[in-house]
Amino acid sequence: MPMVRTAGFLFFAAALVFAQDHQTMVNEHGDHVMGFSHDKTTHHFELNYDGGAIDVRSNDARDTASRDRIRSHFRHIAQMFAEGNFNAPMLVHGVAVPGTATMARLKDQLHWNLQETPQGARITVAADNKEALDAVHEFLRFQIEDHKTGDCPMVH
Repeated sequence: MPMVRTAGFLFFAAALVFAQDHQTMVNEHGDHVMGFSHDKTTHHFELNYDGGAIDVRSNDARDTASRDRIRSHFRHIAQMFAEGNFNAPMLVHGVAVPGTATMARLKDQLHWNLQETPQGARITVAADNKEALDAVHEFLRFQIEDHKTGDCPMVH
């Protein structure tokens, strides 16, 4: 029985280290790919009835450097996503991000809108049909989980 407990503890410890290493990797890759610090900014992801939203803002209203980097990145991302290019999320997360293959295939049925906010930027997406909508929701739920935002994964 002690052997089983030891094995269970080692498995739990290894899983914890992997989770911490993965989160560190996501943050480091994200900082590089996105061009702004995860420590100085906050991500939010929202699911709604026709699509969803990605919102990033600087944590300090006086941090105009982070605000400007967020806006620059979002201009680039909105254009890439509209073209069906979802390579950036894969580079950040180190895996093929759920929903992106379908969103790339259905790119003409997704409508991306960029808005500047006082402390950053927001991208909204609206889908023309259920398949595209399901892909958007799958993508956003993955983002919520992998970025550990605590955002609601339900449509609202």
